[in-house]
Amino acid sequence: MEMHPRVLDYAVPDLDGVIADEAELTAGVRIRPGRSYGFFTDTTLCIGCKACEVACKEWNNLPADGIGLTGHSYDNTTALSADTWRHVKFVETGVRDDAAQPFQSGWLMLSDVCKHCHNAPCLEACPTGALFRTEFDTVVVQQDICNGCGYCVPACPFGVVDISLLDGKAHKCTLCYDRLKGGLEPACAKACPTNSIQFGELGELQESAQRREAELHRRGVAGAYIYGAPGTPGATGGLEHLNAFFLLTAPPETYNLPRAPTRPANRVVPSLAAGLATVLGLAVAALSLFTRQT
Repeated sequence: MEMHPRVLDYAVPDLDGVIADEAELTAGVRIRPGRSYGFFTDTTLCIGCKACEVACKEWNNLPADGIGLTGHSYDNTTALSADTWRHVKFVETGVRDDAAQPFQSGWLMLSDVCKHCHNAPCLEACPTGALFRTEFDTVVVQQDICNGCGYCVPACPFGVVDISLLDGKAHKCTLCYDRLKGGLEPACAKACPTNSIQFGELGELQESAQRREAELHRRGVAGAYIYGAPGTPGATGGLEHLNAFFLLTAPPETYNLPRAPTRPANRVVPSLAAGLATVLGLAVAALSLFTRQT
């Protein structure tokens, strides 16, 4: 296994404090303000262990939910929520038969998370400024400013943001904003045992995703494609690109992802124009009726 040279500086397990720029050791990236960071999630490497879910809950002190089986899937949490900021989807695609290739299963798995959109609709919809873009190009909710209006919930085309029943405020993934400020890799990516969740600078992640896509095509996985990078499905409707993007092998709808998400802001002008046209039409009709009667 290839190790970063700085690992030799910390050969003793007992340390006096936090390792400076630890993400350089764990993810090969040095975190600096003013740069864009995100996640590249390779679904072909996900084994459904849910280590990312547990790490997210532990670091962010989120309560357990979805205790027990739902009857719909082996997945107990079922969806992202105010208490689940990372969610591993279990998508059953068919019953495996004896003719299937060895070591192949009838399951697709995806660790879903907030996409931290480049043009974030939730941020645009927030009337209080509770949602803001950080110095790492991620989107975070400030609960002390959030008034619980819920405008961000329908604005998100991916159904990520949720209002907590405990405090009435909006909650979602912060891409471990507090860890980034300390030079630490996000908890979910650090806990992933297969490197399905990769953290880093956005440009480098996009290049890595393109290489992985080409590699899978060479191996015969013709259906592999990137979702959320510039010019790909998921980066549509004015979103431009997602800071948390994916490599998929089935249509987006299979993973409960929209094929062509859009910003609600794009529909404001057409909707306003349609409303004004309707009002004008009603006014003309009323005036016509009035003149006939007189």
